[in-house]
Amino acid sequence: MLDTLWVLIAGFMVFFMNLGFGCVESGMCRSKNCVNILSKNFIVFAVSALAFWMVGWGLMFGNDSEGKSDGGYFGKAGLWFLSGAATDNSPATGNDYKGDYAAISGSGVPLYAKFFFQLVFAGTAATIVSGAVAERIKYHSFIFFSFLMATVIYPVVGHWIWGGGWLAAKGFADFAGSTQVHSVGGWAALAGALILGPRIGKYSPEGKPLAIPGHSMPLATIGCFILWFGWFGFNPGSFMGVVPAPMAHVALTTNTAAAIATLTATATAWTLLGKPDLGMTLNGSLAGLVAITAGCPFVSVWSSAIIGAIAGVIVVVSVLAFDRIGVDDPVGATSVHLTNGVFGTLCIGLFAEKPYIDGSTVKEGLFMGGGTEQLVIQATGVVAAAAYVLPLSLVSFLILKAIFGLRVSREEEIEGLDIGEHGNEAYPGFVMQAPSH
Repeated sequence: MLDTLWVLIAGFMVFFMNLGFGCVESGMCRSKNCVNILSKNFIVFAVSALAFWMVGWGLMFGNDSEGKSDGGYFGKAGLWFLSGAATDNSPATGNDYKGDYAAISGSGVPLYAKFFFQLVFAGTAATIVSGAVAERIKYHSFIFFSFLMATVIYPVVGHWIWGGGWLAAKGFADFAGSTQVHSVGGWAALAGALILGPRIGKYSPEGKPLAIPGHSMPLATIGCFILWFGWFGFNPGSFMGVVPAPMAHVALTTNTAAAIATLTATATAWTLLGKPDLGMTLNGSLAGLVAITAGCPFVSVWSSAIIGAIAGVIVVVSVLAFDRIGVDDPVGATSVHLTNGVFGTLCIGLFAEKPYIDGSTVKEGLFMGGGTEQLVIQATGVVAAAAYVLPLSLVSFLILKAIFGLRVSREEEIEGLDIGEHGNEAYPGFVMQAPSH
């Protein structure tokens, strides 16, 4: 009972992260698009929840062949609407799944609890896309892409990694989703930003990136605190049960990476930009959290500090680099989730260490005397996820563009998506104006 209670509570905490994403994204964007961004963050979870229940779960955790999961590419058994759930007993109790979900039947936690926990992870991956395409994507086109994300993009890679698929068979490790959640969401986010192009006013006629400040840094800060809190469900909850000492270790490595990444991101921004930019500070904490997510149980606390310190630097450099090459990501989602998701995944091959890997298939990392074997496996997973998610997302966005249109009109973008897409404003009656000089 305690295992089930913890998995559900952890799932509730990850669900609560949707509020964090909504606050961060809307705060870092302009007031004229606030309703649109909040609405996208709200509806993306609803769409993802139904899509994952419909087919995503089966593709991700269904067996490749009858009775087992054999290192394949996508699930085939129990595919539709949790059809592999037990029917002779209550489907919410016990471990009788008719053998359709062998890859996730290891613990005694009921199927419905496991499904819910995995569901909120799928919703998180889809939400990542929202920030990178903010302030210019058509509302209905985003909804359609979110459905595709939760049905055929996220679950297929999920089968490779967590569903007993071919990457799992090779020994690829991603404990709580640096690749499966964050890089998958990040590759899709990058595809959307590339197809949409930059916002009006983001670049000067000479091609120089210009700052477009967000309208509410208090809101963004609140959202970041919510996300940091939610990560204590995200990472420790991925044990799918109560294992006190390892959970405590994961909570500490998670927090340590976030804390030091906050400081190094602040210092890096201060050095490169001349000021301690709050947006960079907030994204620094998230970068540390993303980077430690894959290896949080496999590395020491000292190693988590090193990982977080590097992540804080990487996120600032990445934000500036994406700006310079013409990729307009209003909230830095690609830098936080994609760049540091890749980095965090590779860190297992660098920092995994005894005794933290005992009982797992993970091998010691390069910096711990283990050679390059695990690092090569981790790099294989990074490349495989990119090779599947990025092209499929690009094609999906292009198809949506051809059928429905992808970007709002120039007039609507200038006026704001709140009026054009939703017919209302976040702050009616308030006069927004720049300070006089």
